[in-house]
Amino acid sequence: MLIRRLGEPYAGQFAIPGGFVLHDESLPVAAARELVEETGYRAKYLEQLYTFGDPDRDPRGRVVTVAYFALVPEDQALAAGSDAGEVKWFPMSNLPPLAFDHAEILRVAHDRLKAKLDYSEVGFNLLPAEFSLSDLQEVHETILGHPIDPRNFRRKLDSRGLVKETDHYRYTGRKPARLYTFAGVNPSAE
Repeated sequence: MLIRRLGEPYAGQFAIPGGFVLHDESLPVAAARELVEETGYRAKYLEQLYTFGDPDRDPRGRVVTVAYFALVPEDQALAAGSDAGEVKWFPMSNLPPLAFDHAEILRVAHDRLKAKLDYSEVGFNLLPAEFSLSDLQEVHETILGHPIDPRNFRRKLDSRGLVKETDHYRYTGRKPARLYTFAGVNPSAE
């Protein structure tokens, strides 16, 4: 999810939503505020990513960025804020030219997200409370950028104890799909 910048520098180019910290707010509060201001979205999941501070990363002067990433379901209604021309989804494999060093920030965020799939609940934040294993596999494949063998994926889930069966099913006209919930992280699997 990127915004088209209205102001200089890089007016008209896409960028990660963000802005400056106010004097009376913490970093997570600033990250959440900027996300709402520029996209209309209130994050359920927000995590500090990394600090970027190369001296020449912003033509306005020395700027250090403490980047956060939020998980936003793709069907979430987005609305460009006052300093964003538009908000738009792009696949990681087809990003437009980005302002500042935002391509590097996105690469670091994507790498972190891929790594966290194996040991945390991060992927479950993109799903409803009850989901099919196919839904979960689709989230993983989308984040990883490649297909996953369904049998190995399910075997891995079983060995880690990350999901718990429910008594509910989704009926789609074919074989009913059993629904699952997130069971929590299995500490012995980390």
